[in-house]
Amino acid sequence: MKLPHRRQFLHLAAAAAALPAVSRFALVRLKVDVIVGIGTIAPLAAKRATTTIPIVMTAAGDPLGSGLVASLARPGGNVTGMSLMAPELGGKRLELLKELLPRLARVAVLWIAANPYAALVFKETQTAGRALGIEVQSLEVRSPDDFNGAFETVRREHPDALITVEDPLSFNHRKLIADFAAGQLLPTLHGFKEDVAAGALMSYGANLADLSRRAAGYVDKILRGAKPADLPVQQPTKFDLVINLTTAKALGLDVPPTLLARADEVIE
Repeated sequence: MKLPHRRQFLHLAAAAAALPAVSRFALVRLKVDVIVGIGTIAPLAAKRATTTIPIVMTAAGDPLGSGLVASLARPGGNVTGMSLMAPELGGKRLELLKELLPRLARVAVLWIAANPYAALVFKETQTAGRALGIEVQSLEVRSPDDFNGAFETVRREHPDALITVEDPLSFNHRKLIADFAAGQLLPTLHGFKEDVAAGALMSYGANLADLSRRAAGYVDKILRGAKPADLPVQQPTKFDLVINLTTAKALGLDVPPTLLARADEVIE
């Protein structure tokens, strides 16, 4: 990539990092060539701020349902990028927990209420729970201040396990969530392997590094003249099952060999 592109990329990276904190008007005044938005809420804020600056999503949950794009094949506006769209993961995660915990009867799901994708995954998890005979309890979080309330509900209700739906807010607080679960001897399953690296028990979801690399490719194409409207939104293609055996041992759990054999990464 030529030097001018490199400078432009630094500007857009700074804009992406500051996105939740800046006003829509301040965002446009930055005059970047491309805006990179992580998750669903950040690209939506950027889209409300500008219809002309190209926006590249790195891991948007439901770009079509949230109104980010008019079509996955032909986005049609100034937004394109990588989708995290895989709501069927809600059911798959319950199946994985059931394999680990055969007597699993009640699962708490921590999800960010402002995120349309998180709401969709939660509903899919509820549907799968009814089919599997597992009660699914909602733990809605809207801001960092809500985590303590969600934790208190867990202490009071004593679910058999905790699932966290992937979202930038829960991702940024992954160590807080992992430490709480460890203190409660509570098995957890998350969306990203970074959660497991922070001490959580298990994760199953899209590979963030892969999505970021592919999004960077779109940034390069746009800086070379491509239009977001002509770049189809791409779905996740790489999913990781990651297990933390150190955490499993601390919880007194024996991970079935069949589950370990399917893991893409095992932390010991």
